[in-house]
Amino acid sequence: MKCNEISHFSHPQHKLRYEYSEFPFKCDGCKEVGIGSRYKCTNCDYDLHMHCAIPSPSITHPFYTKCSFQFLSRPPGNVPRYCNACEKDITGFLYHCRSCGFDLHPCCAKLPMVLDDGDVKLYLYRKVSASCHRCGRKGRNKSWSYRSTCKKYNLHVACVKEMLVDSWHEIYFGHDNNYNNSNTNYRKLENRIPSLKGTLQTHHKKSKGKAQKCCEVAGLALQFIISAVLGDPTTLIAGVVGSLMSK
Repeated sequence: MKCNEISHFSHPQHKLRYEYSEFPFKCDGCKEVGIGSRYKCTNCDYDLHMHCAIPSPSITHPFYTKCSFQFLSRPPGNVPRYCNACEKDITGFLYHCRSCGFDLHPCCAKLPMVLDDGDVKLYLYRKVSASCHRCGRKGRNKSWSYRSTCKKYNLHVACVKEMLVDSWHEIYFGHDNNYNNSNTNYRKLENRIPSLKGTLQTHHKKSKGKAQKCCEVAGLALQFIISAVLGDPTTLIAGVVGSLMSK
């Protein structure tokens, strides 16, 4: 349930207020990129995904029926951990199964099993044998995938994360770490987002008829998958992502 203002254990000095951002931010909980709904401390520039701000103490997941995932504020133990959904390192908040050792980023744990806006419907799979539109590979052993109803469009969750890192690495992790200057970083964002648009040209070049329609569906699918991975799988955010991709 959404509240306008909350107290959070990770930032006890100030309350966090709910707000909506059409530009990406870095979550100070899970250390991943977010967009859309968030809780923010404007005094400290502290941001949390909705899933990180109001986590479930424990969850189950359809892909791991024998597991019980507990919410933790930091990875357990002294060895590096990675997310079983996206293959990426876990350095902050997570869901962890003590019995199996599986780990999930909070946003990955809450990825919708179905993304549907009326025109595009995508289903989340633990494994897909068909090739990915981003990497062209027929499988990544440890990455989930979204697949269209027609089974012609597939995209690894890991590949979506890689696309985001490729485009936004400089903003959050590069030599210019002062991303508080919003105008400067928004311009950086707009200049770098077109690399996402090129993804659709990997397997589908400009053409007419069915191939062109496939590209249009792939473009819509990409927008919704990106918005879901960023923690806000809504039609509005997908439209924002689409507008950034088109610049």
